[in-house]
Amino acid sequence: MSCSQTLSGIARDCKGNMGGVSEVYIANREDVTAVTVTDGKVSAITMASGKTFQVYQFNRGTASMTSTYNISAENGTNYVGTDLVLVFSRMETSKRIEMTALAVNDLYVIVKDANGAYWLLGHDNPVNAGAGDGNTGTAIGDRNGYSITLHDDSAELPYEVLASIISGLLPA
Repeated sequence: MSCSQTLSGIARDCKGNMGGVSEVYIANREDVTAVTVTDGKVSAITMASGKTFQVYQFNRGTASMTSTYNISAENGTNYVGTDLVLVFSRMETSKRIEMTALAVNDLYVIVKDANGAYWLLGHDNPVNAGAGDGNTGTAIGDRNGYSITLHDDSAELPYEVLASIISGLLPA
């Protein structure tokens, strides 16, 4: 049996482009009751009553999202693994508690990239912590803080989320 896909090509993009992550929104997986995909983009996310995504902010240039195809011809499998690395400055109790919650919960994550596009992690499987640390640094100029890597395994690259739905998902 043939496994053929229709190719459409990709034109060179002449628009400006910036790397990095500017903000992240995270919700417990059980707080999201439905995700609607229309024309390849997330067009709606329904939350349980009273629940919202929480906003996570960090210093510019400290967060990244990397999606990697994992293909095994011999096993007949392929999937996309996405790692989201978040770095938070200053070790303090409130951040330690939040790192613990992120480390143990099943999550949905929306990543706002530096170009202003939003990307959903957790569409096929829960997002879970894969690694993390707390570090005082060594020298006076070193970062003191926490980092966490959140991991998603999905059938496809992260879906873009329509910007028009974001404000309705966040705390008032």
